[in-house]
Amino acid sequence: MVQDTPTYDPNAVKPMREELNAVGFRDVVTPDEVDAALAKSGTTLVVLNSVCGCSAGSARPGVCAALQSEKIPGQLVTLFAGQEKTAVAHFREKYLAGHAPSSPNIALFKDGGLVALMERSHIQRMDAETIAESLGEIFGKVCEAEGPSISPEAYDKLEHVISCGSKIARHDGKPGSC
Repeated sequence: MVQDTPTYDPNAVKPMREELNAVGFRDVVTPDEVDAALAKSGTTLVVLNSVCGCSAGSARPGVCAALQSEKIPGQLVTLFAGQEKTAVAHFREKYLAGHAPSSPNIALFKDGGLVALMERSHIQRMDAETIAESLGEIFGKVCEAEGPSISPEAYDKLEHVISCGSKIARHDGKPGSC
């Protein structure tokens, strides 16, 4: 069984959660919430958030920019690696079976089936602009909702969080890592 004690102080990761919440993401923090989100028809974008500045520092801004596209997923949900561990383990085992554990990652589902996945190994090779362009192309082909997720004026005020996990204190006193 997964120990659900957060790896990092929830207050330290709060700005990283808020960055995605600001563009329309809803947190799913239990296995039941994950299942309920992915049981809905239509498209669902799931971002497995992370503290890692080298990857998540590009993933979050890239996802936010992609949601300024004309077509976007109908539902946006996020969960945080190292925080809601039981939900993350459930998501990986049930919905990403056959893929190595990865955070951050960006997964697009349609009617509960995985249609696109950007794993950390892909994200590490891209900057935010490239992530946004890649996602925007996928959204245009697969998604049904009208974008953008927030107004251009609200998007322009959005502040992105780029922070290395090695700088964020862990609850167990060990150094963070990316």
